[in-house]
Amino acid sequence: MKDKINFKLLNTLILMAIIYIVINTSGYWSGIILKIVNIILPFFFAFVLAYILHPFVIKLEDRGVRRSLALTAVIIFFFLIISGLLWFTLPAIYDQLISFSKTITKALSNISGNLDLDLGDYEETITDALNQLIKNMGSYISTGTIDILGKSVNFLTNLIIVLIVGMYLLIDMDKIRGFIKKYLKPHKKAYNYVKALDDQMGNYLHGLAIFMLVQLFEYSLLFKIIGHPSWLLLGVLACVTTIIPYFGGLITNIIAVVTASVISTRLFIVTLIITLIFPNVDGYIISPHIYGKTNNINPILVIFTAGVCSSLFGILGIAMGLPLYLIIRTTWDYFNEDIKDYIDDKREEKSK
Repeated sequence: MKDKINFKLLNTLILMAIIYIVINTSGYWSGIILKIVNIILPFFFAFVLAYILHPFVIKLEDRGVRRSLALTAVIIFFFLIISGLLWFTLPAIYDQLISFSKTITKALSNISGNLDLDLGDYEETITDALNQLIKNMGSYISTGTIDILGKSVNFLTNLIIVLIVGMYLLIDMDKIRGFIKKYLKPHKKAYNYVKALDDQMGNYLHGLAIFMLVQLFEYSLLFKIIGHPSWLLLGVLACVTTIIPYFGGLITNIIAVVTASVISTRLFIVTLIITLIFPNVDGYIISPHIYGKTNNINPILVIFTAGVCSSLFGILGIAMGLPLYLIIRTTWDYFNEDIKDYIDDKREEKSK
């Protein structure tokens, strides 16, 4: 028993020492890691894009379409969707963004006055951010160009890398998967583990892409029907915030209700009804149908993982929360028995 206690104590001390060293030396290596991450990130997103689009190619092939035609069709369809959304929605979003900026400023003023709250700094920050966004978008729409001296160049460069590399990876995805399969096939345990991860992540990413489109059209149509002036902006927001587990839809609904409250009582009531009913429709009907088994997740652990990732990686970390949780859960489920057997063996060795 004494050896066992000392063994645990030693492990605890080693872990605490490692944490202490990592925290106190973060200033030396965090900058280097951040630069490496910034270089790798576009290629990572390119792989994710190819990974998401690949199942659509497979589905077309299963229906008898030649691979070359299937690849061409998926690539053309993808660029048509992206180009169409940008071409047709950007001007409308710009107009709605101007109206939304005035509405949200008025709503914040009403909240501050009615509840006797001092929202001065927050209101000024939100207003400045919206005005800057309107200015940047207006410049892009009116000139068709992007400020080459600003940070947008870096964004544009990364976007081009993601799209071009993503298409090349999509074309070679079968070869990549075949190479990994051939390399791991002799190692049955590792192969089955990677296959389990592939099933989980493939189902999640493929489902996320479909669910984002569903959210875009669903909420744009709903808010358009009830006459909300920011219907398209809210639809896009609902689509984008889908990547935030549990809280993404809540953010959109709160903004929709707050902005509707300063327009008319009727619009406020109808918007409130939509935000109460349709998140349940999404959560209990649409989402399980799209995601399938990956929807069976522990919300507390996902929120915890998203919180940790957001503190480490910012906004990007929030999007990483659910995928990381799925990886951890799949890893634990797959190696759970091995870990238990290893612990039991160690205990038996110490008891002898």
